[in-house]
Amino acid sequence: MDPDTAKPKRTFRIATADRVSRPAAAVGCIVLLVLVLLPTFAGRNLIQDLIFLFYMLALAQCWNLLAGYAGLISVGQQAFVGLGGYVLFALTLVGGLNPLLAIPVAGIVSAAFALPTALIVFRLRGAYFAIGTWVVAEVYRLGFAQVKALGGGTGTSLTPSVTSSMPGIEWIKTLLDVRTPAARDIASYWLALALVVGTLAFVYLLLRSRQGLALGAIRDREAAAASLGVDITSIKLAVYVATAAMTGMIGALIYLQKARISPDAAFSVLDWTAYVIFITVIGGIGTIEGPIIGAVVFYLMQRYLADFGAWYLILLGTLGILVMLFAPRGLWGLLAGRYDLTLFPTRRRLETNRTKNGLSSES
Repeated sequence: MDPDTAKPKRTFRIATADRVSRPAAAVGCIVLLVLVLLPTFAGRNLIQDLIFLFYMLALAQCWNLLAGYAGLISVGQQAFVGLGGYVLFALTLVGGLNPLLAIPVAGIVSAAFALPTALIVFRLRGAYFAIGTWVVAEVYRLGFAQVKALGGGTGTSLTPSVTSSMPGIEWIKTLLDVRTPAARDIASYWLALALVVGTLAFVYLLLRSRQGLALGAIRDREAAAASLGVDITSIKLAVYVATAAMTGMIGALIYLQKARISPDAAFSVLDWTAYVIFITVIGGIGTIEGPIIGAVVFYLMQRYLADFGAWYLILLGTLGILVMLFAPRGLWGLLAGRYDLTLFPTRRRLETNRTKNGLSSES
C-alpha cells in the first residue's frame, strides 16, 4: 500500500460565515417578523418613531457604502434626498401618478441626475470633493426654489387625495380598525421597513460579490488596488449612482410621509447629511453593523434629549468627539474587537480542510 495514500490531503476553501453570523441571521429573521407584525399591536407614536429610525438607518447605510468603502466623502447627499422628494411631489401633484409608483421612479431620476453630477465632482479629490458635493446640493436647492408649480421657495403640500391614494390603506383600515391617518402611517411604516431591509440586503450582497472585493481593496489601499487592475473610477461611479438611486427613493418616502416639502427642508445639510455622518462615525464606518448601532443611539438621544434645545446639539458633538478619541473604529468596532463579533460577514477567510478516505473536516 502506498503510504502517501494514507496521509490526509489538505484542501482549501473560502469562507465568510462564522460561529456568530449564523445564529445572528436566525435572530435577525425573528426581529424582522416582529417588526412586520408590530403595527397590529403598537401605538401610532411608536410607529412614527420607527419610520424615522428606518429612514435614518437607510441613509446611513448609503453614506457608509459611499464613504466607508468607496472612499467618497460626500457632504452633499441631501441633494438626492431633496431630489427624490421633489420628484415624488411632481409626479403625484402634477402628473397624477400613484405615490407608490412614484417612489421607484424617484430613484431612477436620482440615478439619472447622479451621472452628470459625477462628471463634475469626480474631477475633485479629498476635501475639494466634499465641498463640491455640498455646492451641487445648494445648486439643486436654488433650482427647485424657482419651480413655481411646486411652491417655489416656500414649498407645497400633498393633497389629502394623494396621501390617501396609497394602495392598501383601505385594507389596513378594515384589518386593523384604524382611521385614515393611522392607516397612512402604517403603510409608510411598512414601506420604510421594506426600503431599509432592501438597502441592507443590497449593501451586504454587493460587499460579498466580486465588486465588493474591489471595494475592499480600494478602501484598504487605493494605489495597490489600481496596480492590481481594479477599475477604480468605474466602481466609484457605480457606487455613487447606486447610492443616489437608493437615497432618492428614501427621500421620496420621507416626504410622502411628511406630506409637505420646501427647498430649505428637503436640501438640509444638517438633517440629511450631518446627522447621517454622525450616525455612521459613532457606530463604525466601513461596517454594516456600525450604522445600525449609530442609528439606534441617535434615535434614543433625539427621543429623550431633543427637548433640551442647544444642549442636545452639544451632547451630540461631545459624544462624537469622545467616540473618535477613544473608539476610532466606532462603538461597533469597540464591541467587535473585544468580543470577536461579526453579524454581517463580508471578509473572506482561507480555511483548510483535511480529507482522508473521502471524509473532510475543518481545521
